[in-house]
Amino acid sequence: MPKNSMKLVILAILSIVCILLYAFYDIKGGFDYAFPRRMLRIAAMVVTAIAIAYSTVVFQTITRNRILTPSVMGLDSMYEVVQTFIYFFAGSLSVWVLNKYLNFGAAIAVMVLFALILYRFLFRADKHPIYLLLLIGMILGTLLGSFVTFLQVLIDPVDYLSLQNRLFGNFMNVKKDLLYISVAILFIAFIYGYRIMDKLDVMSLGRENAMNLGIPYDRMVMNILILSSVLIATSTALVGPITFFGLIVANLAYQYLVTYRHSILILGASLIGIVALVGGQFLVEHIFELKTTLSVIINFIGGIYFIYLLLKESRAAG
Repeated sequence: MPKNSMKLVILAILSIVCILLYAFYDIKGGFDYAFPRRMLRIAAMVVTAIAIAYSTVVFQTITRNRILTPSVMGLDSMYEVVQTFIYFFAGSLSVWVLNKYLNFGAAIAVMVLFALILYRFLFRADKHPIYLLLLIGMILGTLLGSFVTFLQVLIDPVDYLSLQNRLFGNFMNVKKDLLYISVAILFIAFIYGYRIMDKLDVMSLGRENAMNLGIPYDRMVMNILILSSVLIATSTALVGPITFFGLIVANLAYQYLVTYRHSILILGASLIGIVALVGGQFLVEHIFELKTTLSVIINFIGGIYFIYLLLKESRAAG
């Protein structure tokens, strides 16, 4: 068996162990009540892990930078803007909050529209559109974050507490109907994503080499960025933002698998993501007793890992 195949089998076994442990460990109360709810959370974590892993790996391929993630485009900040605007102008008892479909659809629509406008504005005749995209994305993310903080100060305290529950990644209150919609979106996105898997391998060689090998590079970059935005928007609208999660799983996949093949990298990153989310949620519920959230732990570890990667890159450049 090839070396990477064995590594993927190990990750798959770890994923299954984490899922079984979370699903059956210490079920209190009625089994018929607790087990379906746990399986719903597991499904949400699997969908989130796959969506973020895929979008991050392909995004880093076209940017040719393993530190950058789709969140640098300001998508996480845009999700916070949408929710804050709804609570600020309509209140926590409005139909935009109480109707889960309306809230979910509005969040995805605005986030994808934001990405499309950004791409449409940048991808014209610019020589280096990716760098402009990243620069403007970071500026917009900071600007939107500051604007959101300003609005949150003015929101009613009761509405603010309700808003905070939406602004942190949370797998405890996943809506079954929204999960079905997310799975459908993920399935449609992956139909296209699977078809371009080989092209991604070629695009990792760089723009000039990819074009010489017959890849319509600029059009592919646009399609991949839109695909990445749809996946990130869906996972964020489903469970909330988890900023550094993509950075962690993608870079661990690079270091663990050491290959250029995206079919292996994306599968490996997805399995690592499943282990991290399901295993992490198990710790949150049974070790930390729900005194914190999984997104807080991931962002704390991810922030440290991000600093480590920056220091590593600076030493390599020096």
